[in-house]
Amino acid sequence: MASSVTTPNVSAPPAERFFRTSLSLLVLTSVLTLVSTGKLDVVTSFAAPLAVLFKGYRSWHGRPAELSSRAATWLVLAYLVFFPLDALVLSRLPVGNSSNPPLFAILLGAVHFLIFVTLVRFYSASSDRDALFLTMLSFSGILAAAVLTVDTTFLILFFVFLLFGVATFAGMELRRGAAGAVSPALQAQSESDRRLTRALSLATLSVAAGSILLGSALFFFFPRFSAGYLGRAGFSSSLMSGFTDNVELGEIGEIKKNSAVVMRVQTGKPIGYDRLRWRGIALTTFDGKRWSSTEPNPQRLQPGDDGWIYTSPPPQKADSPGPAILYTVFLEPLATDAIFVPGKVVSLKGNFTGEGGNSFTAIRRTYIFRDSTDTLLNPFHNYTAVRYAGISRLPPRNAVKLRSASTDYPSGISAIYLQLPELDPRIPELTSQITKNAPTPFDKAVAIENYLRTRFTYTLKLTGRPGDHPLAHFLFETRAGHCEYFASAMAIMLRTLGIPTREVNGFLPGEYNDLGGDYIVRASDAHSWVEVYFPGNGWQTFDPTPAAPENTASILSRLEQYADWMAITWREWVIGYDFAPEPAA
Repeated sequence: MASSVTTPNVSAPPAERFFRTSLSLLVLTSVLTLVSTGKLDVVTSFAAPLAVLFKGYRSWHGRPAELSSRAATWLVLAYLVFFPLDALVLSRLPVGNSSNPPLFAILLGAVHFLIFVTLVRFYSASSDRDALFLTMLSFSGILAAAVLTVDTTFLILFFVFLLFGVATFAGMELRRGAAGAVSPALQAQSESDRRLTRALSLATLSVAAGSILLGSALFFFFPRFSAGYLGRAGFSSSLMSGFTDNVELGEIGEIKKNSAVVMRVQTGKPIGYDRLRWRGIALTTFDGKRWSSTEPNPQRLQPGDDGWIYTSPPPQKADSPGPAILYTVFLEPLATDAIFVPGKVVSLKGNFTGEGGNSFTAIRRTYIFRDSTDTLLNPFHNYTAVRYAGISRLPPRNAVKLRSASTDYPSGISAIYLQLPELDPRIPELTSQITKNAPTPFDKAVAIENYLRTRFTYTLKLTGRPGDHPLAHFLFETRAGHCEYFASAMAIMLRTLGIPTREVNGFLPGEYNDLGGDYIVRASDAHSWVEVYFPGNGWQTFDPTPAAPENTASILSRLEQYADWMAITWREWVIGYDFAPEPAA
């Protein structure tokens, strides 16, 4: 007959107490690992760990099982009846923005079922066989978490799980060996009991540490496949609606309310460039409420023999447009095909397919698209984490050359970038008033940029109803808005003067982390700005949006930087350690 998992008094043998504690912490770690993925609903994220803690407290005090085996069986059967409702309805609510909502909802429903069965088994465990089954359920929770994330937190919690797993099985074997032994009941823990507890803890820690070291060595010795664990299923893609070829005013503002990290850009040192932006997608046509861009036949760019995709011919040293920078981008799964780059990109290297690891062979199988607006797109989508290196140049703004630029625009530029919707007549009047003393297109652009920056207020809380003319509502009534309104206003105002412009969506530089030598870019850094065309000088960046209030540094922010450093180290040396970002000499 199997031995009991719990005993009716606190003064249980030390092996029993050690086992009960280890088992409770093992189950708690499994549940916390699932919660740490961020994919569970709020109720489950709080209720499940609390239920484990409550049961662990009762188990420590030697309380018997709360549920009988019969009751536990009926609860599991009842949940099986409820499961279709969970998978098809309830779990669909929080995953509408994922790239594959039906599959993700079924997965979340399965995770809910796993957590429920684990809790029921935890509350009904009364034998060694039940305890063994509970450890298997806990390990299943770790595997489910591995499907949902590759975050550094998972690695840390997995090591903790391994520690408690070793402790649980060690305690289980000691309990079995002590079964049937006769010893007097003790009112207080003796010195021998304390020595046994310390010995068990030390042995468990040693075995776990050895397993971690051996596993790490094997992990780096043998080749691995691409990150994501079930990467191409696209479970974790976040909706980034502001980075498609059809963007309505207000969508970037909604993205900015989210503080989730969307990418990390490793540069090694801060980039001293006042117009640094992570450029995503450029838009050409405005109908009064929505920007769009259509490119029927974007150019396909293939990697060369060295694995690099050249987006433009390498400039000669004599006419190099600004200093070159080398960077590595760790892009989180996003529901956008845009490839984010700084300045004028020269070349890229990466496994954009997300398949076959980051080996050189996999990189050679990839390719990207470039449209007429110089927007770079990943045809394989960014539904999994993507890592790529790039070389860009950061052109300085030469005011003298831009002032002397011709106003004879190519017909292809004028046909696309001077398009105007039906406008409130006050907009061209205001534009003429602002630029009346500006003799050149460059001076006019600077005048409008400064006017919007200094006379208007930045806010994410829009007031009033913009109606059919949101730009007029912004310019003449609220005089406050977020970046989309500032960029759209400047682009359209310049077009009324016959100056070609386009709106660009991407990200601000973000927060530089000196620990990892990278910029931490969040969804809240999403941004819109303007590019203005000058013949002979190409497209130049202007940003009419006033600076948003900066967050003050704190101890918590520094801790977040340490966590970011661990994450980028994990991505660089574990997930993609065989990816070579260095250019060929």
